[in-house]
Amino acid sequence: MRNDRLRALNVPHQVAVELGDEGLPVAVNSEATHLRATHRQTVESVGEIWRIDDEWWRAPIHRRYVEAILEGGKHVVLFEDLMTGEWWMQKP
Repeated sequence: MRNDRLRALNVPHQVAVELGDEGLPVAVNSEATHLRATHRQTVESVGEIWRIDDEWWRAPIHRRYVEAILEGGKHVVLFEDLMTGEWWMQKP
């Protein structure tokens, strides 16, 4: 690949999310692909929560976003694809 080509930044990656009684994330399990191992991190706090419903005229997008702080202070944005039930994580 040439160095002058465009590439996506901050691409979300799929994670497994454990939900608490209130339906909010309490832990995130992500797979370290180079290690082929699962890494579990506890959600220390939840910030803003918002929903996006967009592009109904093409391929509809229905997502619930959750701003979270993981153990150790890592700030992330989690989102649930409400069409598939899959969870994704990316940097804020």
